[in-house]
Amino acid sequence: MKKILIIGSIHNHGIDLLKGNKNFEFEVVDNTDAEFLKDKIKDCDGISIRTSKLSKEIIDSAKNLKVISRHGVGYDNIDLKATKQNNITLAITATANAQAVAEHVLFMLFSIAKRNNMYNELIAGFGRIGKCLLKKCKGLEMNIFVYDPFVSEEEIKKVGGTKIKDLNESLNKMDAISIHMPLNENTKHLINYEMIKKMKKNCILINAARGGIINEEDLNKALNEDLIFGAGLDVFEKEPPSLDNPLLKNEKAFLSPHSAVFTEECLSRMGIETVQNIIDFFDNKLEKSKIVKIS
Repeated sequence: MKKILIIGSIHNHGIDLLKGNKNFEFEVVDNTDAEFLKDKIKDCDGISIRTSKLSKEIIDSAKNLKVISRHGVGYDNIDLKATKQNNITLAITATANAQAVAEHVLFMLFSIAKRNNMYNELIAGFGRIGKCLLKKCKGLEMNIFVYDPFVSEEEIKKVGGTKIKDLNESLNKMDAISIHMPLNENTKHLINYEMIKKMKKNCILINAARGGIINEEDLNKALNEDLIFGAGLDVFEKEPPSLDNPLLKNEKAFLSPHSAVFTEECLSRMGIETVQNIIDFFDNKLEKSKIVKIS
């Protein structure tokens, strides 16, 4: 019988998959203290995790661990080097949350932009969420431009978008910019003061991807100087953000607490997919599209 640790509560629809399966025993814990997790994880075969940190120290203590199933699509909270060194498979909920996040982006966009027409939108990052957002924006008769060096011009054109090859050169043409990239060493503080200065005065900047892609200090300064019209953030460099974070008091910033996926339907899908990924891994049925390739 495989032992599974659920780190952070997930939807009951996901838990029900384990309750009805004789091949697994499981425990749900909400304590994310490192020492506690090191003890709990040491004899587990699989785990699911939400946003708490999974450090090298914790991973190295799990001698039986074969699979980590991330409740979400980002994995900057997991030590990838340790995961690879220990030959552990990392899976994500690749299909569960695109709809909810795309809807939340539009909700933020509409809430900020009640005052003017928007014609050109740039989607920076063209994974499942970016593609879902493009479909919704096309229904609003917007011109959609896509920046993603890993996606071909043909693929973007096929769904009605226009590929942008140089992010900096396109900024002064966009009425709205929505970020949908992973956080890594190449995207950390990608959006800084100098880049924001190149944007249109009426531009709205949205980040529902990962905190840290936008330099929050630079964004606050740019908003105070009226360099852009407004910004919508669902994610922050530090979560929850510090009470002294100036963006919390900036009237030009529309903020939500990393809650884009917090609909009943989306949380249900995420809970189910998180657990199903674990089950499928041990049944040798886990789809390749849900496995993170760690370089």
